[in-house]
Amino acid sequence: MRHYKTKINFKYNLSVYWGFLKNHKVLFFGLAILSFVLAAVSVVDKFLFRRIIDDGALFITEGLSKEVFMQTLIIIAIIFIVSRLAWTIGDWLKFHFVIRLDSKLKLDVKRKYFNHIIGLSHKFHTTHKTGALISRLNRGTNAVEGMTDNLAFNFTPLIFNLIVVGFSLAFFSLISALVIALTAVIFIAYSFYIQQIQQKARLEYNERRDREKGFIGDIFVNIDSIKYFGKERNIHKLFSGFITRTKSAQIKHGGYYRWFEAGQVFILGISTFFLIYFPLMSFLDGELTLGTLVFIYSIYGNIIGPMFGFVWGMRSFYRAMADFQGLFEYGKIQNDIKEKPNAKSLKIEKGEIEFKNVDFSYGRKKAFSLDDFSLRLKKNEKIAFVGRSGCGKTTLVKLLYRLYDVKKGEVLIDGKNIKDFKQESLRGELSIVPQECVLFDDTIYNNIKFSNPKATKGEVWKAIKFAQLDKFIENLPDKEKTVVGERGIKLSGGEKQRVSIARAILANKKVLVLDEATSSLDSETEHEIQKSLQKLLEGRTSIIIAHRLSTIMNADRIIVMKGGKIIQQGKHNELIKKEGEYKKLWNLQKGGYIK
Repeated sequence: MRHYKTKINFKYNLSVYWGFLKNHKVLFFGLAILSFVLAAVSVVDKFLFRRIIDDGALFITEGLSKEVFMQTLIIIAIIFIVSRLAWTIGDWLKFHFVIRLDSKLKLDVKRKYFNHIIGLSHKFHTTHKTGALISRLNRGTNAVEGMTDNLAFNFTPLIFNLIVVGFSLAFFSLISALVIALTAVIFIAYSFYIQQIQQKARLEYNERRDREKGFIGDIFVNIDSIKYFGKERNIHKLFSGFITRTKSAQIKHGGYYRWFEAGQVFILGISTFFLIYFPLMSFLDGELTLGTLVFIYSIYGNIIGPMFGFVWGMRSFYRAMADFQGLFEYGKIQNDIKEKPNAKSLKIEKGEIEFKNVDFSYGRKKAFSLDDFSLRLKKNEKIAFVGRSGCGKTTLVKLLYRLYDVKKGEVLIDGKNIKDFKQESLRGELSIVPQECVLFDDTIYNNIKFSNPKATKGEVWKAIKFAQLDKFIENLPDKEKTVVGERGIKLSGGEKQRVSIARAILANKKVLVLDEATSSLDSETEHEIQKSLQKLLEGRTSIIIAHRLSTIMNADRIIVMKGGKIIQQGKHNELIKKEGEYKKLWNLQKGGYIK
């Protein structure tokens, strides 16, 4: 069973958040100033009300003339109107700043972590579920907004209100100011304690949700397999297990809020008693005026609201910290395919490729490995790799693309080590038709143009015709603007492969990799495309991986592999005459597939 992280890394998460926030210091400090101004304005009406009561009492006892009392009321009315106007403008500006700050921070977070995750290695993406990645990215991004709103609406209002109210109360009643201060300290400390012990439950709840969403993503991607094998009921049971575990984690996490609410009500009840008792005793002793007594009671409300806001903000703060944890942890993951600081962009001139004394294995497993493997591909040479599944054909392509790094030795292009160049430039100089063509949920036209965004419409259509897609497209209602669906689900395997071929053609690179490029095509279409591919291969260094041996008979050289080693090489007519692995494979399939 998986062990959950039980602690939130506050220091790291806050440092990352501050790294985003400091890029928008003007907006942030503008919010802070507005919060202080609004806190100050919020006590103005209480002071005015105190003055009205005290002067009113004097007026009733004839200690103040009607004219003077009326002048005081007029001045109070003007001050009140001005303060309300200032509050309205300040509140509008505060929301304006918050909206802008939220949107900028979310943009920064999405850009940074999306780009970072996209840039991580092939190994990372094969070991992390897509659904969980999406869940953490969305949750972490939304947490940034929640964190910023907490600062603007929950944390800073309480801090500034405590300062303003504390000084205001201390001027009239020091003991009342002490009661308020002590209440705030106990209230916040208790809430902080509950949040601390709630950390583990929150992290476990997040983990359960990530697993659930990862499972859902996996199921939707493989919906065809579920339908073909009639396993809907099995999936229902598995899903029920996931959502039940999520529900249990949610109940455990939410249960802490019972103690939260009960403790807060008790603390406020006790503090309210003392806040009533002490000022009332002072009033009875003649130390406070009636207006001051009302002022103390009414200004208490300026603290109660922000205190509850602060505590709710603290709950949101811990939630944000836990949500940050999942996303920000990705920021610690470094690409295991390292790029040199002075790496340059690669430009392939000749297309000569060499695997030189290469050692490689997947992790610690030695079930498959390349040991002192060497092979040189000449300029414009068409090399075909054949062998049973797991012999190392696809591994060589992954090493060429630097999806993995060799443990020892070198992979050279035009005599230069591929480790000396930027990874994106290396892959951008290669073109491939993969065995499994996965398309974007976009139009056929855009899927083809993806390999060469600067291509003209004429060049795209030339690639479409080359891949025998033009007749198929003409029969579609939306022609080349037809959307293919997620992963190209609306197209057949053959149609997707033709889109992939058109994409590779449009890329127009000096090195071309065909990984079972025609395996999903019908015989007639394959025959037509094979003739076109022969033209495409001219003037290019080509690596052809094939199980159907009939597709590689015209290769300049056929490399027969077994267990990560080259056991035979030569032309088809030479190898077919020799006893060995190639002849066995040929006899096994007679033009079909290697099992």
